[in-house]
Amino acid sequence: MKCTLRTNISFFTTIALLLTFTIANGQEQSAADRGGPIKVFILSGQSNMVGAGQVIGGGGRWGDQFIDPVVSVYEGPYDAKCDYDSLTPLETLKLTKFGGTEPTPYPGGGTQVTRGFIQVKKTGVYQFRPGYGGSMRNIMEVDGKEVHRQEGSEKAVRSEIKLTAGNKVPFKITYLTKDANGLGWINQMDVPGTLSTLVNHQGLYPYLANSKGQWIARDDVWYKGVVTATGSHWLGVESGRIGPELGFGHVVGDYESEPVLLLKTSQGNRSLSWDFLPPGSKRFEHGGKVYAAYKESPLSWEKGATPEPIGWYAGKQYDDCFNAAKDVLGNFDEQFPHWKGRGYEIVGFGWWQGDKDRYNEAHALQYEKNLVHLIRTLRAEFNAPLAKFVVATLGQTSKENAEGNEKLILDAQLSVAGNTGKYPEFKGNVATVYTHPLSQGGASNSHYNGNAQTYMDVGTAMGEAMVELLTKETRD
Repeated sequence: MKCTLRTNISFFTTIALLLTFTIANGQEQSAADRGGPIKVFILSGQSNMVGAGQVIGGGGRWGDQFIDPVVSVYEGPYDAKCDYDSLTPLETLKLTKFGGTEPTPYPGGGTQVTRGFIQVKKTGVYQFRPGYGGSMRNIMEVDGKEVHRQEGSEKAVRSEIKLTAGNKVPFKITYLTKDANGLGWINQMDVPGTLSTLVNHQGLYPYLANSKGQWIARDDVWYKGVVTATGSHWLGVESGRIGPELGFGHVVGDYESEPVLLLKTSQGNRSLSWDFLPPGSKRFEHGGKVYAAYKESPLSWEKGATPEPIGWYAGKQYDDCFNAAKDVLGNFDEQFPHWKGRGYEIVGFGWWQGDKDRYNEAHALQYEKNLVHLIRTLRAEFNAPLAKFVVATLGQTSKENAEGNEKLILDAQLSVAGNTGKYPEFKGNVATVYTHPLSQGGASNSHYNGNAQTYMDVGTAMGEAMVELLTKETRD
């Protein structure tokens, strides 16, 4: 049987790509004329600011779920007009190793189609992501339902499918290019607390995905991460973990009339009273020990003793994180060519931290003093005296039951809010988000069990607090 050959990129696709290229270049050339400065929000803190909210759960590279996989090779490049199930293959090969990192190599030499069976161990709703790189351009069917399709340069379209534990169902993968292999991922999409479950099965945060179930990105909010919080892209779901920036960015993006840059610089397992200690911080004493001032080392030493420095110093993480942020802003046009010539304005800071300080009584006692100094110092160092500042508390710590070091930190975080009146200079420009009612369980040291709703809701609340400060400034 002969099949008519088909080019991979249609005439209309080519025209669309050319138009996209032309429009993109035109936008870059006229960026300076499209509006005012880009609004910048700098987010920082510990690992929960880095982000640990799970996007999907219960999955990973596929392997023993696949039974008796066999690849068949058919003559010529892929042709959509061909019914490959009715054709006689040039050759077939049983794939002794399917999945993992080193699957059995495919023979090549034509259109390749893999067939076999799938049997999962747990009943649930699943998503399949067959291939890697070029091999992702394929069509996958499970139990007769198309679950994945990616053609040419188009974004993959995937459909979820419910599978019952122990039931064996057929699968087929038809590769559209010569790039073909047995790599792939299978993910359970209805695991409680994951973003995919919240969006696709509970109807929360509908603005994160389109009608095809694809994650979508904003075209007016850019995310840039440095240090541990890496990445540079339009704001959307780009990896298997999210932080509070996703909810925060949607709120401030909706509020601001100009485009927004979220600049996140963060590192896990860091203390405000040691690693993040702001410049200008002085020594203090507690329990017979002297605690380091900014740039001093080690963390503490016995009173009267001579300190012996270690390979770290007070404020090292502050320097690393905020110097990295300065480097980005110092090369703004190079970092963000789509905004070339527009300049930027630092509008606000977000801070979610405090977990490590709760393990040291001296650090907990100093937390309020250090937090006040941090707010003042960041505004001064970034030449943003009018920038708003939003602090988020630790989710496991409640006002009613807090005690010990956790109470010290909670009270400190609540006290800096401008509406308390304790720091008159912070009135109308500093707010604290009490996150205990937003936490879906777990604690800061367990990353709230990776529950994406916690991260989305905390980020959203921080964004709303920021907008309230900005709105109040406009009203006043």
